Amino acid sequence: MSTTKKTIIGVLVGAVGLAVLLYIAPKTHSDNHEGHNHAEENTSVTVLDAFLVAAEKNVSESDKALLANFKQAKQNDSILNFWSKSKRPDLAAYFAEQKAIQLQTAADWLNAGERYYGAARFVKDNTELPILYQCAIRCLKTAIEKGSKESKTKILLASCYVEGTEKPMEGIGLLREVEKTDSNNVQLQLAFASFSMKSGQTDKAIKRFNKVLQIDSTYLEAYLYLADIYDQNQDKTNTLAMLEKYASKTTDVTGKLEVQKYIEELKSK
Repeated sequence: MSTTKKTIIGVLVGAVGLAVLLYIAPKTHSDNHEGHNHAEENTSVTVLDAFLVAAEKNVSESDKALLANFKQAKQNDSILNFWSKSKRPDLAAYFAEQKAIQLQTAADWLNAGERYYGAARFVKDNTELPILYQCAIRCLKTAIEKGSKESKTKILLASCYVEGTEKPMEGIGLLREVEKTDSNNVQLQLAFASFSMKSGQTDKAIKRFNKVLQIDSTYLEAYLYLADIYDQNQDKTNTLAMLEKYASKTTDVTGKLEVQKYIEELKSK
């Protein structure tokens, strides 16, 4: 990894929120899996049940009592918050799905799917990845069946297909559906950019990031990603141009200082 890339990514970690991490930093793993059939659904639920049992055994006695009270009162939101604070987004997503099963609203199914997808971004055990993608796909497809009209639902579902299954073109097809009616959706353009980067189509990624800036000129992280792409292409002039644009516009003092420092280093070479 080049010094430029290390610098840019380091700034990004401090500067951007979960939404960017979800759509722009796709997690890579060696195993691809088909995404959606009844056998897999049953397996995913069984495995998550096992993870839950194991996790419950490792909590303190006081927390065990707290969880028991939540369960008795059927307070899925409280259990969800407990596991979220315990840095177990996979189990938080599991209880978000339990709530969706209970309430059967499109919004709750979308929330569960989004949580499963988010958990897949940060899970430490790669063997859990296909399970989380299967769960996310199941919940997001149910959200659509329940009438979800949000572009985000299809964009997340597309991301699951591209990153977690052997059906990437189904995901691209979903993005193209969204583009027909919501082409100025920033997250849509970020998803396209991410997939273009992942497949080595840097020219297309550049166009998508520029589209993001056309839609929302305040989305300054796009300049950093463009700088990273130009750096990979050994295009010093454009790398500098993107970094300078970011530095001139950002209000993030730490990020600005880091980028300015690197600009000077790059100019001196």
